[in-house]
This record gives sequence, structure tokens and C-alpha cells, in this order.
Amino acid sequence: MTKTASTRKPVGLRLRFVQAWVDDDGRAHHYFRRAGFKRVRLPGLVGSDEFIEAYRAALASAPEPIGGARARAGSVSAAIASYFASSSFKRLGTDTQAVRRAVLEVFRREHGDKPIRPMPRKFVAAYLEAMQPSTAKNYLKALRAVAQHGVAEGMLDDDPTLGIKLGKMNGDGRHTWTEDELAQFEAHHPIGSRERLAYTLGICTGQRRGDVTRMGRQHIRGDNLAVTQQKTGRPLVLPIHAELRAVLDLVPATQMTFLLTLRGTPFTDHAFSDWFGKACDAAGLPSCCTFHGLRKAVCRRLAEAGCTVHEIAAISGHATLKEIERYTKAADQVRLARAAMARTAMAKKGAA
Repeated sequence: MTKTASTRKPVGLRLRFVQAWVDDDGRAHHYFRRAGFKRVRLPGLVGSDEFIEAYRAALASAPEPIGGARARAGSVSAAIASYFASSSFKRLGTDTQAVRRAVLEVFRREHGDKPIRPMPRKFVAAYLEAMQPSTAKNYLKALRAVAQHGVAEGMLDDDPTLGIKLGKMNGDGRHTWTEDELAQFEAHHPIGSRERLAYTLGICTGQRRGDVTRMGRQHIRGDNLAVTQQKTGRPLVLPIHAELRAVLDLVPATQMTFLLTLRGTPFTDHAFSDWFGKACDAAGLPSCCTFHGLRKAVCRRLAEAGCTVHEIAAISGHATLKEIERYTKAADQVRLARAAMARTAMAKKGAA
């Protein structure tokens, strides 16, 4: 049966920018429609992993650049637009795509009219040198991805980012929550609050922000949570800790996704970070306490419990073991120091 506008029946949804209708055959159709953005079809059932993944990706996408279609061939702007349309960019996780877009749109505004082919390595190095190391790291990754795409597409003869080394970042990156800080958050946000739910999902699974906000009943497999990490694509089966089980039991049975906004919609990544930051502020915690710091606290706890590097990676899903090794070395140092002091005490007692 031919579908017509007159036979479309609106479906009541609480998701922003979602247009929905049911056709004459009783099939529901959903599209993400937002002014200035590309129209995206949302597949699967509402609330399913497939649907939420597509919805989150559409929310995280950047608006279509004004005049993008008129970008001069061979320019930096054209190269970036080509990279955004590439399969290598589309394979990235939602979080990574959002960061890459933000970085490259800044670079395009500043240098989009320049030709891409003769871009010298000195220019890229000087551009990055003016930034903080942590910021420069994101820019280098994004520019290198565009350059490699440009080489593959014949826009560049070679990669101008090759050989560029960044200065070392001070400290250990994001702050790892201490036991006192964890206890302070728990004391302020009781079980049953959304804040405590978000916190418990983080501290009992060790997963990243984007993975935690996607978790729902569809991921429960008996006594485990079966999740696939957005960033790495790695599937994980995580035992449900008794503390997490007690918190999840309070989530309404009709609610598929565990964490929702007050409007009943899934969190976007940046909205979740802002909201959780306010929850930390309300608990009187320092600004260095972020949701990612809970992931690091999980690794620290596991290391202090004597877990091996590979045991910790089985929970965290880290693609490389370098960061985890730092936690285990620190925990081993503490244990060895305590053992050494205990032996000293025993030797002194024996001598007496």
C-alpha cells in the first residue's frame, strides 16, 4: 500500500528531534530531524541498543557546515569534509567522533581556505606547540587522521604529522578518586537517587561515561552485564556486584535504560558530564573529581586487592596494559614497603 502524508499517524515520543509515524501497514518509522543537521533514520525498536546508538550518534553529530558544498577542491576544508564522510571516521566511537569534529571544525575555521597538499611539517608542529600537551594530543590525532585520509585519497603526497613529538603531560592525567572522596559522595547522595545510580554504575563496572549511559535491562544476562565498549568495540561480560544489584533493583521495571534525564530521555555525553559535575559539587568534592576518575578508582582498587594486570583489564577493557601497569606497580610498591617494615619490626622484636 502506498504511504501518503495523510495516512501518517504521529507517535508520541519524548525524545528530542525525533519525528515518528505509523504507516498504513502498521509499521513505525522514526527519523532524527534537527534544523541545520542531516536527516537520519533511526532503526530498530524504540529503546533498543540499535535505536539508542543511532539516536546518540545523531545527537553527537556536528551541523552541516554552511557553504561546505562549495569548499574549494584541494583545500584543507575539502579534505576535512572528505574525512568526515569516510568509512574510517564513521567506524570511530561516538565520543571519539564528537572530539574529532570539535577539533577539526576549529582547525577548519582557522585554516580551511589554505591548500592541503603543500602543508609543511613545521607549520603543524608550530600550531601544536602553542597548546597545552593534553589539548595538542587530541589535535595531533585528528590532524593525523585527516592527513592519512588525504594521502590515501591522493590529496597529499605525504603525511605532514609524521615525526611530530609532543611534550610530556604533567602528572597522571585525570584525578583518581580517593577512598575519602568516594565515601563523601556516597554520604551525600543516598541509594535511590539518580546521582547514586550513576556513581554506582561507574564504581561497580569501571566503564566509561558513554558506555554507562547506554546500559539498560537489555544488557543483563543472569548475574552479568554484557556490554560492548564504544571506544574499543570490545565485548565485555561483567559480574554484577551486590552493591550494584541493590541499586538496579530500585530502577522501575518498565525503564529500559537505567540512567535517564528528568525528561525521561537518554543522556548525551556532554549533558551527562555537566550533570554529574554538579552532583560532585553538591557533595562538596573538588573540581578534579570527574566521572572518568571513578574508572581510575576501580583500577586502583583492583590493583590494591592484588589483581593482576590481565585481571584488571578483564574489567576495564583497556586496549593496552600500560596505564593498568602503573596502578599495579604502585600497589605492589605499597605492599612491599609494608612487608619490609613488618620484617624490620619483627627483627627488632626478636633481637630484644
